[in-house]
Amino acid sequence: MQITQTKQEELKREFTVTMTPEEVDAIVNERLMELGKTVKMPGFRPGKIPLNLLKSKYGKSVMGEVLESAVNDSTLKAINENNLRPAMRPQIDVKTFDETLGLEYTMAIELLPEIKLAPLDDIKLEKLTSKPADKEIDEALERIAESNKTSEKVEEVRAAQTGDIVVIDFDGTVNGEAFPGMKGEDFPLELGSKSFIDTFEEQLVGAKPGDKRTVKVTFPKDYGHEKLQGVDAVFEVNVKELRASVKPEINDAFAKQLGFESLDKVKEAITAQIQNEYDQIARMTLKRGLLDALDEKHAFVVPAGMVDAEFEGILHQVQGPHDHSDPNHTHDDIGTPEERAEYKEIAERRVRLGLVLAEIGRENKIEVTNQELQQAVIAEARRYPGQEQQVFEFYQKNPQALESLKAPVYEDKVVNFILEKVKVDSKEVSIEELTKAAEAEPPKKTKKPSKK
Repeated sequence: MQITQTKQEELKREFTVTMTPEEVDAIVNERLMELGKTVKMPGFRPGKIPLNLLKSKYGKSVMGEVLESAVNDSTLKAINENNLRPAMRPQIDVKTFDETLGLEYTMAIELLPEIKLAPLDDIKLEKLTSKPADKEIDEALERIAESNKTSEKVEEVRAAQTGDIVVIDFDGTVNGEAFPGMKGEDFPLELGSKSFIDTFEEQLVGAKPGDKRTVKVTFPKDYGHEKLQGVDAVFEVNVKELRASVKPEINDAFAKQLGFESLDKVKEAITAQIQNEYDQIARMTLKRGLLDALDEKHAFVVPAGMVDAEFEGILHQVQGPHDHSDPNHTHDDIGTPEERAEYKEIAERRVRLGLVLAEIGRENKIEVTNQELQQAVIAEARRYPGQEQQVFEFYQKNPQALESLKAPVYEDKVVNFILEKVKVDSKEVSIEELTKAAEAEPPKKTKKPSKK
């Protein structure tokens, strides 16, 4: 096998790999002899089948294995002998592959850039924090009470108001024809809840128990039942009972209904939950500030292939769910030229920062342990109650998916490592200020990547 370098660019190397017909034949024969130890052929014992018979029957199928073996061996050899750090899988272009002509192909390898890391102790960050106010705790308690409302029968004879619950029988038709789902008995309907279509609920405001009303409505044009889309309907409604919503009093008794010892314990739980949400926003904001600082301090040419892959991923997200089964499917028509240029800048920033974080992790020997990876799988499984076993099996059978789960864990470990090295000053702000900071756009990078 001969490996000849044909091109050398800043982040790209190209090689031509050739094998003579004799070299190809030798590898084919070696593989056939291994195969002959196990295959069965009438009249011959395993391991005693003549090579020419093995070649006539299995020679063509073995050629694919030979090509794969040659590509793997030459790639490894080229990388090791030239001390290369590939950014992506090499691109292979087979020119010739034949028993009589031998093998010739080109191999293009895109390389990781050499990154000179900036000193971490020069980075200064401001960590914005926020604490839940008493008003937020009270509002959360009110929402919990609202979701735990009960109802009681209204004994006095009065008209139904918005917010009341009317117990009704209803029977609807469209041009005299009944359809499934348009009839019900003893249905509790809260007026103003928008549970029913169009103005159905509004037309029952003012009704009293024992009243019968004719309610006329129009079904939405996007209604689930095709024959009812956009059509007029008539409902004969019998108001049987009036009930009033009753919100529980927020006290220790209510807390015990929720499974807590006291109202103070409920408040503590709510406070902890809101604080956890705020802490996550604060963490995200601090991380963004760190990434902005790292982006500002590092300038280098990034591998074009990695940027293209990230760019395609962004376009895929922008377009949303769509069919990829079409072989001619592209993302070429997504976004204006200005938007595509912005997406490309975002892709370059993501790749550059990913490489910086990876280099910091590599230099400091940061790794994801099996226990940490297992915890990540467990956390992912918890997102699918009742399907945990299927999630575990999926990751066991799909190393690539497991690797994608490993990536954010590794990134978080590197970020945590960096945050221990940089100077961080804390500042308490309102949740509005914290949220605004979290949603702010990253600063534009004005300096051009260095080619050194």
